[in-house]
Amino acid sequence: MTTDRILPGVALMLAFCVLAPLLDVASKLAAATIPVGQITAARFLVQGALMLPVALLMRLAWAVSPRMAGLILLRAIFLILSTYCFVAAIRVMPIADALAIAFVEPFILLLLGRLLFADEVGPRRIAASLVGFCGAILVIQPSLAVFGSVALYPLGTAFFFAFYMLITRFISAGVHPVTMQLHTSIAGTLICIPGLMLLDGSGIPPLDPVRPQGIEWLWLFGVGFWAAVSHICMTYALKFAPSATLAPLHYVEIVAAVALGYLVFGDFPDAVTWAGIAVIVSSGLYIIHRERVTARRRAPAPRH
Repeated sequence: MTTDRILPGVALMLAFCVLAPLLDVASKLAAATIPVGQITAARFLVQGALMLPVALLMRLAWAVSPRMAGLILLRAIFLILSTYCFVAAIRVMPIADALAIAFVEPFILLLLGRLLFADEVGPRRIAASLVGFCGAILVIQPSLAVFGSVALYPLGTAFFFAFYMLITRFISAGVHPVTMQLHTSIAGTLICIPGLMLLDGSGIPPLDPVRPQGIEWLWLFGVGFWAAVSHICMTYALKFAPSATLAPLHYVEIVAAVALGYLVFGDFPDAVTWAGIAVIVSSGLYIIHRERVTARRRAPAPRH
């Protein structure tokens, strides 16, 4: 793959890393007055509304097989659960702390691949995953003392997002990325909106919807807008550059989250949290390195 194709992929991946935390900022701003379930629903509703004209302009096929439709529905359910857990966490936690804990997702994905699909995972990568979990504990421990069990929600995000990625792995070969995102948004909306209607007036704070006022509409729109834009950047980044090249750049998202968290909310990680972030990032980068080494070993020898 030529440098001319890789550079746009790198630029788009960096754009994702900067834009994705804006989704978190909008979610945290909205969560001050809007229930978590309603914010989750807004993500899918707005994202679907934005993806629809894109799909129409690209003249993409809408039809998917019943099997794919079932997988997309399951994908939407896991994304709903992942989103809900993260929004519930950042409602009270600093964005960077929650994101650092959620970054154990690649370790969970690695272990699930080994357990469910018998993927080849050597002892070094398993050890790196365990070290990464230790880094997450460094972040979780002080957060548990301050925020209580909410500090465990980002682990739920990591777990559900790992299953979301596994399902995406199956779907991506047979469905265009934009079509996949659109159908996932539609499925998520069809699950969330009726649920909120049933729970209207229930008195359950995270799920009983309220009528947004003034700037709250902007925060809810921002949740879906930044979700759509950032994920489109990531989707097309993978069309220009291989995932092995882009994966290390994903950790730039933590840097952007720290910067935005400080600028908007005045949050800044303490020394223990920074230590945990360093352990998680180092472990993740080591796993990426080992996966590259393994891929090179599997590659066929060039013919002379």
